[in-house]
Parts: sequence; C-alpha cells; structure tokens
Amino acid sequence: QVRLVESGGGLVQAGGSLRLSCAASGRIFRINYMDWYRQAPGKQRELVASTTGGGSTNYADSVKGRFTISRDNAKNTVTLQLNSLKPEDTAVYYCHAQLVAVGTFIPTDYWGQGTQVTVSS
Repeated sequence: QVRLVESGGGLVQAGGSLRLSCAASGRIFRINYMDWYRQAPGKQRELVASTTGGGSTNYADSVKGRFTISRDNAKNTVTLQLNSLKPEDTAVYYCHAQLVAVGTFIPTDYWGQGTQVTVSS
C-alpha cells in the first residue's frame, strides 16, 4: 500500500516562513513527479509547485521567488519551503505524486491527507 504522509504547516504571521514535508512509502518502483497543490476555502485546488526526478521544477506565478520545492529521490521525499508568506497563501496544502508501484506498470496518482497553512495579517 502506497502512502503519502505530510508534515509541517501551521499558523504564521505575514512575512514568515514554513516548511512542508511529504514522504512516500510502500512498494514503490518509480516516482515520476511529486507536486504540491493547495486549496483555499471556496476555491479550486491549484498546483503550487512541481518537480521531476531529474530535478526540473515549475512554480505557480503567485509563488515564484517565495516558495522552493526540493526532492530527495533516495528517500522518496519532497519538501516545500514557504518564505515571505502572505495571507492569500492560506490554504490546505496537499502533496501529490504520480508513481508506479511495484508489480504494476501503470502510473497512478496519490495524494496526501493535506496540511493547513494559515497566514495572519
């Protein structure tokens, strides 16, 4: 059984920083990419940052220059460093991975349980 477990998040004042971590566990053959999404109340879930196994990264325009995604392929983990946080960054942040589990040949999407990030003004 493949699982994504997130940690980090919490309450921070505007301008502050947080660090989110996500670990994938289980019988994993290959992880194609790992991402962070977020969903604010009343809004659709949106892609915040993504990274491939080769190290390429992509960011939403709203977080460029403030957030940094990094991945440890050996540990199957991905982290998101959130700096210069703004109240509009308040949302539930979800870890996502597309991976191939051992014994299968089909890339499958997995999601973490979500972690709350609240930025006060």
